[in-house]
Amino acid sequence: MYSNLIAFLFAVGAVVLAEMGDKTQLLAMAFATKYKASKVLIGVFLATVLNHALAVAVGNFITRFESAQIWIQGIASLSFIFFGLWTIRGDKLEGEENRTTKFGAITTVALAFFLAEMGDKTQLATIALAAKFPASPVGILIGTTTGMLIADGIGIIVGVVMCKKIPERTIKLISAGVFVFFGLLGSYQVASDKLHMEIGAIIAEMAALIVLTGIAAYFLIKKNKANENENPDVAEYCKVKLQKPKPENK
Repeated sequence: MYSNLIAFLFAVGAVVLAEMGDKTQLLAMAFATKYKASKVLIGVFLATVLNHALAVAVGNFITRFESAQIWIQGIASLSFIFFGLWTIRGDKLEGEENRTTKFGAITTVALAFFLAEMGDKTQLATIALAAKFPASPVGILIGTTTGMLIADGIGIIVGVVMCKKIPERTIKLISAGVFVFFGLLGSYQVASDKLHMEIGAIIAEMAALIVLTGIAAYFLIKKNKANENENPDVAEYCKVKLQKPKPENK
């Protein structure tokens, strides 16, 4: 029970961080300009459960290879550093918001989300979490689904309903920092507990990881400054919404 709760909380936090500014959060905000927010979130929920159930199954399956446990845990830890850098880089929509079906809003959103999540950061993060907490697949699935709904709900409420500009750059940097921290912590634990490396070797390894991560982050931040764009659908929606004349008091 306790391990399930830890896995759940870790999964919620990781996916909220991974989803902020992610392509699928942008997609939720774009769909919220066309459909009711409740229908968008139902579609997100259905797509996330199916997509992340697949991810949890993959992550849980690879942990069954006992001889590769050190490699699996090491890759899972390093992947958090990768997700941090991916968060700094950011995402953009590539036409997914224009996908339509003849089955209505919920099915349209669910289909678009399911396809957009394939190979996306949050799906890969779910695989890594399932590998890190192999005894708690249900906790990971519930946690990642909850995290997705929280992050997309925040995006819809703040960005679409309130038409407030989300401090995307600040959120990205904070999220990236948290991911990198847990990636470094996990790498230290693997080196110390699994590989039983000497303290000098661990310090050298961690220093190299920190330097390489810092260099990559610097260039991504520098590149990202020139490529920061608003979600065009949300920007247009809010522009029209804010220009609506207020009704006269009679």
